[in-house]
Amino acid sequence: MSEITETQLEDTRPNEQAKVESWRLHILIEAGFPLPLAEKLAVSEADLHECVDLLRQGCSPATAAEILL
Repeated sequence: MSEITETQLEDTRPNEQAKVESWRLHILIEAGFPLPLAEKLAVSEADLHECVDLLRQGCSPATAAEILL
């Protein structure tokens, strides 16, 4: 078996980050965030569960984004 070099490991990190952001974007859009807000939240450190919970509790997407960003 070949060893994974540090460079190879670093090359996979951006791909994994992109996958996570894409998944977060999907969840946020399904929850009801419009695309521009969903994109901002997906790449932020905002808690995904809080994002969705705020909408479920009746908060508008714009207000939820203001609270979380």
